[in-house]
Amino acid sequence: FETGNPERISFGRDVKIGANSVIKATTRFPGSWLRHPDGDHVAQEFSPSIVFGDRVTATWALQVVAFQSVVIEDEVMFAGNVYVSDGQHGSSRGDVPYRYQGIEGVAPVRIGRGSWIGQNVVILPGVTIGANAVIGANSVVTGDVPANSVAVGAPARTVRTWDAAADEWRRSDPNDEKREKVSR
Repeated sequence: FETGNPERISFGRDVKIGANSVIKATTRFPGSWLRHPDGDHVAQEFSPSIVFGDRVTATWALQVVAFQSVVIEDEVMFAGNVYVSDGQHGSSRGDVPYRYQGIEGVAPVRIGRGSWIGQNVVILPGVTIGANAVIGANSVVTGDVPANSVAVGAPARTVRTWDAAADEWRRSDPNDEKREKVSR
């Protein structure tokens, strides 16, 4: 796998990152590779960090991009082709190419211990995923996900939570059961 600014990235014990992955702590945008044709842009400076806990695994094509902070706690599993970023390209103007609009919306991301992130998931800036959460395949996580829950969709919403007292999964929205019966 490939890293950008590896001195700003820390890996715990027994971390396994699959092929075609990119872990990048971005300190400057744009880099020297991108120059506005009119020369009227200002580079942004960042002090990012990326932290992987112990025993994190990613099958393939994990992309983690940090401008501020991405923390992945112990025992997190990533399926293939997952994208995690704590910032996004600016889009405040419709008349300027987006590649020249800088980085906006920078906010830390945290993925809680023991979570499972499914295939093709996108995790956006400012998200905290609680411990032992499951994010279903193809989900786009735009807001926080509680611990011990399952979230799916685009945008992702919590559909089940673990009821420790009953020792079973419970639907997060009682109307989900009614919708399921109607759709059958």
